[in-house]
Amino acid sequence: MSSSENYPLFDTYFQYVKDTEAPLIFHRWSLLAALGAWLGRQYYLPFGESRIFPNMYVKLIGNPGTRKSSAIKLARRVISNAGYSTFAGDRTSKEKFLLDLAGESDDGKSATVDSLVMENIFGKGVTGSAREVFVVADEFNDFIGTGNLDFISMLGSLWDWDDENRPFEQRFKNSKSIEIFQPTISILGGNTHVGLANAFPAQAIGQGFLSRLLMIYSEPSGVKITFPKRPSDEVRNALSEALMAIRGTVVGEATLEKQAESALDVLYRRFEGLDDMRFQHYSTRRFTHLLKICMLCAAARYSTAISLDDVIMANTILSFAEHRMPQALGEFGKSKNADVADKIIAFLTAAGDAVKDNEIWTEVRTDLENVEAMQKILSGLVMANKIQWVGDVGASHRGYTIVRKVMNARALFVNYNLLAEAPDSVKD
Repeated sequence: MSSSENYPLFDTYFQYVKDTEAPLIFHRWSLLAALGAWLGRQYYLPFGESRIFPNMYVKLIGNPGTRKSSAIKLARRVISNAGYSTFAGDRTSKEKFLLDLAGESDDGKSATVDSLVMENIFGKGVTGSAREVFVVADEFNDFIGTGNLDFISMLGSLWDWDDENRPFEQRFKNSKSIEIFQPTISILGGNTHVGLANAFPAQAIGQGFLSRLLMIYSEPSGVKITFPKRPSDEVRNALSEALMAIRGTVVGEATLEKQAESALDVLYRRFEGLDDMRFQHYSTRRFTHLLKICMLCAAARYSTAISLDDVIMANTILSFAEHRMPQALGEFGKSKNADVADKIIAFLTAAGDAVKDNEIWTEVRTDLENVEAMQKILSGLVMANKIQWVGDVGASHRGYTIVRKVMNARALFVNYNLLAEAPDSVKD
C-alpha cells in the first residue's frame, strides 16, 4: 500500500508483510479488522443516541491459492504479539460461543480465562464489564458451520450492539438464560466462492449479517516467493510498539473536524448504492462502514479527531473494495447452477486469455449432464455481462473472457494514488 506519511502504522505493516504472496488488499483489510478488534469498545463515535465502535466483520474471498489464510494469520500474529488475547475458538456452536462470551462454562460455572474471553480492561460499565472477542477464522465455515441461519442472525444483531442499561440476553432450548453486557464482536474470515455458498444459504442475502459483512475479493497477486523471509525483529517490535501507543492514545470519544464532517455529509447524501441488487441491504449500511474505517484511519495516526484526509483515505479504501464486491459474491443467490457458474468464472479469470468452449467443458464436465447445460450457463453469464466472447472467425485467440468493469476515477473524495495496486487508469 502506498500511503502518505500521515499513516505510519499502514507503512510499517506493509513492511512486515512485504515478503508474502497475499494480495495487498487482503493485508490492508486484515490490518483494519485487527485494529478494530484491538481498540474494541474503548473508542467510539457518538451517533445520535447511540455510538459507533470500530469493530468490523471482514471476509476475504478468493479462489484457492489466493493466500487468504496467510493474510489472516499474519494479522492475528501481529496483535497477539502486542498482547491481544481474546480470540474466539476455531470451532464452536452458537450456544458455546455465547457461553464463552458470557464467561460461563457448559456446566454453568464461571469459565476460566483461557476458555475463550478475558475481561477487557477498557470496557468497564456500571452494570458489568464489556465482553469483547475477535473471531479469526481463515476457513470461516469451520467456525460458523453450514447454513446456520440462527447463528448468522445472532452475529448480525451483535455487530452494533450498544445498550448500557440492558445486557444482550439469550435463552437456550433447555431454558437456561444468559446475559452479556456490551458484547463486542470482530470477525476476520476467509472463504472461497463455494465455501461462501455453503456457509450462507441463498435466503441469507436478506439477512442482516450479510449487510454488515465487508466482502473483500481479490485474484491471486501473481507474486511467487519460494523461500519467504522472516520479518526483522525491528519491524516486528515497531508494530507492537505502534499498537501499544495507539491503545494508550486512542481512547474515548472520536470527533469530526469541520471539513471531514462536510465531506461525510456529501458522501452520505449522494451515495446511490451499488449496481448489484444483492447489495441493496449493504448499501443502507454503507455509511456506518465508512465511519468505522474513518475512525480506524484516525487511530492509525494516533488521533481521535477524524480529518478530511482520513475521510479520503477511508472512502478510497472502501470504494476500491466495493468495486470488487460483486466478484466476491460471484453467482451466489442467482441460480441452481451458481456453483458451476462460479467455477467457470474462476477458470476464465485464471486463464487470463480467451478460452474456447471445449476447454471450458473439460473443466466442468463432471458437474453438468451435457454440453447444452454448459452453453445455457455461458449464455446467462454473457447476458449478465460477466463474460464475453472475443475474437474474429479464424483468429487464434477466440473464446470467452471475463468482463472487467472500469473504476470511476472521478468519484468524490477518492484518491486512488493512495493505493499501490489501483490501476494506473484511475490514478492522476
